[in-house]
Amino acid sequence: MWSEPYLETCCRSALHRLMLSGAAGRPPGMKDQPCLERLERMGLASQDTNGRYHPTPQGAARHESEILSPS
Repeated sequence: MWSEPYLETCCRSALHRLMLSGAAGRPPGMKDQPCLERLERMGLASQDTNGRYHPTPQGAARHESEILSPS
């Protein structure tokens, strides 16, 4: 049984873009801002002092298991 909160398709895409952004992170104010905020509330992303979003270790693991290696 699935035990993790569901990620909407748009938020899955935002998580993938977040991973692709690398060390630079995603800037605030992009079209995926609502998804980045949701990812942050879920503990999958964090915001640095400059307002840029970065994946957390949990976000990287979720990306690996759900986006790169879907069952």
